[in-house]
Amino acid sequence: MTPQRPFLTEREAAAYLTLSPSTLNRWRVIGGGPPFRRLGRRVAYALADLQAFADARSATHTGSQRAA
Repeated sequence: MTPQRPFLTEREAAAYLTLSPSTLNRWRVIGGGPPFRRLGRRVAYALADLQAFADARSATHTGSQRAA
């Protein structure tokens, strides 16, 4: 799945990262998730930010995961 729009909704961003929307919502409240933007009342995620967030968590084994 490669969306063509630069910004995704919370539901689309969660699907892109294979997470639940409630996980992204929780991360917005407590921190630790990908950067997001407030566009009026809506929350949007830049596709580039989601990819960078995922790339920063790449690992070759469980002991090698880098801290965010």
